[in-house]
Amino acid sequence: MASTEISLKLLIDTKCRKVLFAEVGKDFVDFLFALLSFPVGTVIRLLLKNGMVGCLSNLYESIEKLNETYLQPNQNKDTLLKPKVAVVSGYDAPLLLTEDESINRKQYYMCSNYHHNVADNPKAICPACKRLMNTEIPFVAPTRTTSDQISSDEGGFVKGVVTYMVMDDLVVKPMSTISGITLLNKFNVQELGSLEERVVTFDMAEGLKLLKYSLSSKTVLSSVFLGNTGP
Repeated sequence: MASTEISLKLLIDTKCRKVLFAEVGKDFVDFLFALLSFPVGTVIRLLLKNGMVGCLSNLYESIEKLNETYLQPNQNKDTLLKPKVAVVSGYDAPLLLTEDESINRKQYYMCSNYHHNVADNPKAICPACKRLMNTEIPFVAPTRTTSDQISSDEGGFVKGVVTYMVMDDLVVKPMSTISGITLLNKFNVQELGSLEERVVTFDMAEGLKLLKYSLSSKTVLSSVFLGNTGP
């Protein structure tokens, strides 16, 4: 697993108190893309202490408080409250938020008679023999060709030979001089002296903030790094 701290370079319009964009490497882009693999239950649990927009947190707490006697015998609360994140085989990106016990490789099960049925819950009942499907199945990753191994040695989702640009609203694109100039025109930056380049460290605390604001804001980087709370 890669480092749990990532270095970012921000271009800030100090006059408008806004992050125009961040210049980042593959580690930060991999982190952003990995957020899409998080089940809703995991997102809610990560954000409960940091505030959750909407009513999903109420639904989560309702399940927490529900007595087990009301559940089906082959179900348990953790299936919903602590769903497993299916991390891609060979994935080696800095997830930052993966200290949570549910964020690991998903496990699959069969019955002891090895009927051709698979479940991700050891309390599931085999439809063929009606036994518990609690026999673990070892996960076998796809065999890679030599060319696959060469292209995927870095792990993660994107290639590391490229510098990426992440906008305030989390639009991600490869970095280029032309795109940087175009953005200055788009944001109507009149005074270059108002621009500040700032190198910041991104860790788990900022990761939680980014996850929170990505669900409610169009100015995520400004909210995380400048304390802006606008829409």
